[in-house]
Formats: sequence, C-alpha cells, structure tokens
Amino acid sequence: MEEGLVIFDLDGTLLDTISDLAAAANAALKALGFPVRTQEECQQFVGNGVNKLLERALPEGHKTAQDVEKIRPAFFEYYDNHLTDFTRPYAGLPQLLESLQKRGIKLAVASNKYQSATERLVKHFFPNITFAAVLGQREGIPVKPDPTIVDEIVELTGTPREKVLYVGDSDVDMQTAKNAGVRVCAVTWGFRTRELLASYQPDFITDDPREIADMVY
Repeated sequence: MEEGLVIFDLDGTLLDTISDLAAAANAALKALGFPVRTQEECQQFVGNGVNKLLERALPEGHKTAQDVEKIRPAFFEYYDNHLTDFTRPYAGLPQLLESLQKRGIKLAVASNKYQSATERLVKHFFPNITFAAVLGQREGIPVKPDPTIVDEIVELTGTPREKVLYVGDSDVDMQTAKNAGVRVCAVTWGFRTRELLASYQPDFITDDPREIADMVY
C-alpha cells in the first residue's frame, strides 16, 4: 500500500525561529539607520519570505524594493552566522518526526525561508530524520501560497494527493495547501492565532503534535 506523505512548514511549525529572525531583521535595519522592531512585530511580519519580512519591517516611506535591496545583505550576513542561537524545535516535534519515520511515512519540508538556511536548520535540528525533500525559497520559484513547492514535492515522491497532509502554522500555509489540493493541519503553537487559522477552515487544527500522527494514512 502506498504510504502517506507529510509536508511540514518550517518556521513556526517545526522550529521556533522568531528570536533569531527578529535579531537579523533588526541588525539589517540598524545597519542602514532605520528604527528597530519588537519581536512581537516581527512575528507578524514573517511567513512570506525574506523580502516581505524586510519590507514589512521598514518604516513608512521606505517600504520600497530599493530599500529592501539595501538592507538584504546585512540581514543575510547576520542570520547566516546566528540562525541557531535561540532557535529550537517545538516540544514534541522531534518525537513526532521519529514516529512517522518508523511507520514508513514520507516526510518533507516546504518553507519560504531561503534554501541554504532551510537546509542548514533541518540538518542541525533533525539529524536523524531522512526527508524525501527539503525545499526553501529558490531563485525563479514562486513563494507560498503559490503551490509550486508542494507540487514539486508531491511529484518527486510520487504520492497521490489524497495521501498528502500539509502541516503549517500560518494563513500562508492554509492557502498553500488549498491551492495544492491537499489536506491541511493547522498548528496553534506557531506565529498566528487559532482564530485566524480556523477562519481558513483547515481539515484539522491541533495544539498537540502527537495528534498529527493520527491524521496520516
């Protein structure tokens, strides 16, 4: 029987990355003399890739492509050197991945974080897990909620869509799964509220990673 596939978002779903992302965004803002943002503000800015994070973090009047390009190098320089300072897996996630792997369920990551950081974080925090694909934001590939990244993983693994479960913590993730025509589980421990997630009518919504194991078939 064809085993299922679980595709996980990264930031806010597998890993609590907000402290390091906020620090990198503020390092970039400071480098160009812009005011810094609180971690709470940054939590609302993430989810659509680095450019959108920086655009949202910039002050009014500076949310331009030109200013984003100016502060991008400082963001990458800081984040590449500090991406595991405070980042940690959410409680229960390593155990969930191990249990799914033991069952023969295929696992993958689909993130809007740039590819090199996505790969480094997954390798660092989940060294014992074999992922069928670890895909981040890459040149020429549209970011989520465009379904391209999910379509790519589904095709790569040869999994029927009815056996795919997408797991994410944001409105972007809910839209991505819908656009890709796969079932979706919203998790409440990430960067968005339960109320917002529920408004997208996901197939499942959970506060406990252990429940995800029962959603896969």
